[in-house]
Amino acid sequence: MNPEKFLKGRGAQKNVHNRFDRHVYEIRDDFLEFCRIEGETCDNNKTQYIPIFPKTIVNKVTSPDVGMSYSMNPYQGCEHGCVYCYARNAHEFWGYSAGLDFERKILIKKQAPILLEQKLKSKRWHAATIVLSGNTDCYQPAEKKYEITRRCLEIFLKYRHPVGIITKNALVLRDLDIVKELAKQQLIGVNVSITSLSEKTRRLLEPRTTTIKKRFETVKVLAANDVPVNVMLAPMIPGINSHELLPLAKRASEEGALSFGFTVVRLNGAIGQIFKDWIEQAMPDRAEKVLHQIQECHGGSLNDSRFGIRSRGEGKIATQIHDMAKLAKQKYFTGKNFPKLRTDLHAAHKDGQMRLF
Repeated sequence: MNPEKFLKGRGAQKNVHNRFDRHVYEIRDDFLEFCRIEGETCDNNKTQYIPIFPKTIVNKVTSPDVGMSYSMNPYQGCEHGCVYCYARNAHEFWGYSAGLDFERKILIKKQAPILLEQKLKSKRWHAATIVLSGNTDCYQPAEKKYEITRRCLEIFLKYRHPVGIITKNALVLRDLDIVKELAKQQLIGVNVSITSLSEKTRRLLEPRTTTIKKRFETVKVLAANDVPVNVMLAPMIPGINSHELLPLAKRASEEGALSFGFTVVRLNGAIGQIFKDWIEQAMPDRAEKVLHQIQECHGGSLNDSRFGIRSRGEGKIATQIHDMAKLAKQKYFTGKNFPKLRTDLHAAHKDGQMRLF
């Protein structure tokens, strides 16, 4: 890796073209040379927080293979910068690039708790687990400042409504007081994403996420407080972290996780270009091998959009990963089960308090 060219602290190494834009923005070499001569920087690499004002916050998930019915995202874009993240493509709908813009232009939904409360109070709404977040991490760095996720959890507790959490960040422990209360009533499940045992790999793949050590500590603390935890070993990337599935599952079980899930990486939309550019700079010695192995999992392409197959993959490499997962469940998770969340408590709390009659 050439340290002079590699943009540290970010996953994507450039902005790729937004497919909805007519014009292409390009930083030319002559402009870079001008900046060098003038002692200026063409890019300060700082994160921007941009308020937006959606009319609704709860999304119906229609994809049959995602594993959730409803999701909500307090933020759009994610500073964690995971280079493989499928959610990058969503940033194009907001007029930004799926590359660096996704990590540096974070859209903030300050009204999310109010919109959530309106939804849960609606007479037409029937309780079903709502997952924070189906698109970007609800405990990314912006949450330290805005605390939108915490306020949403308070709403879920007030209305006794089931909620799921997906995160790579130990910041969830800040809200342990609310999470514990929800868990006592079987209203919450936490999914902690852990993709490698190697800090070197983690820093390259997920540059602004919580360390691996802290993520396992998060699993342990949650489990010790009777909060059900599922560990997401996703995505499995051939040639980078797929060989770690068994030891990751073993460690997750030892720390108290009740189950684990995984996917085989797929690089949909603009992510294929972003990942290719990244790996050629971050891991030039194995870039070609990794890209070929990903293609082998998807019929010669970096992506497969078929429901039920896209996240499972096909071929020998994908089969090996699935076989390891079956073995891991037999060895480390026999007798463990992730509980189903309750939906029967909400109706009596529609108005925010227990009905007496």
